[in-house]
Amino acid sequence: MSTGTVSIQSGKLLTQEFEQIFREHSQFVYRTAYSVTGNHADAEDVLQAIFVKLLQREMPPRFRTEPRAYLYRWAINQALNSVRSRKKQNLTDEVDRLEAPVPNAAADEAIQRNLTAAIAQLKPRTVEILVLRYGHNYSDAQIAKMLGTSRGTIAVTLYRARARLKRLMSAGETLWNATGKAWMKS
Repeated sequence: MSTGTVSIQSGKLLTQEFEQIFREHSQFVYRTAYSVTGNHADAEDVLQAIFVKLLQREMPPRFRTEPRAYLYRWAINQALNSVRSRKKQNLTDEVDRLEAPVPNAAADEAIQRNLTAAIAQLKPRTVEILVLRYGHNYSDAQIAKMLGTSRGTIAVTLYRARARLKRLMSAGETLWNATGKAWMKS
């Protein structure tokens, strides 16, 4: 079986074909999810959720012809959902963190959380382009070809995305008070 075609019987993937799809695409899906979530556990959860759903549901025609592109978009959307739900959960956990002194590792973690939260505010298409460029090291021309758009559109989107991320990161950056305790700028 090639990567371009998948046989489906009664809407469900055959076991051998599923295993081959998993072998061919799991690392790509994982790297994509990790690029968005910044967290190994969340990326693994996204990977697992996608392949479990793949076994359970009838696949659309696009999956049959372009499984990599379909899985990529699915991974971006699942990862963004994971980040957004984690952000809601972390709001309640922040109260405890405000009282504790924070070492340098915690500062790096805060920057990663800030970046992840900023990425979650971007449009899924923009996140796709960012992950392809910076997570998978594709050139602007390669991304344009994959997404069926012009290289100029990709370059402009990347420029605007970087500028927006910079604004979002500075708006939500962690500030430190004189006692070394962290508090989030609102």
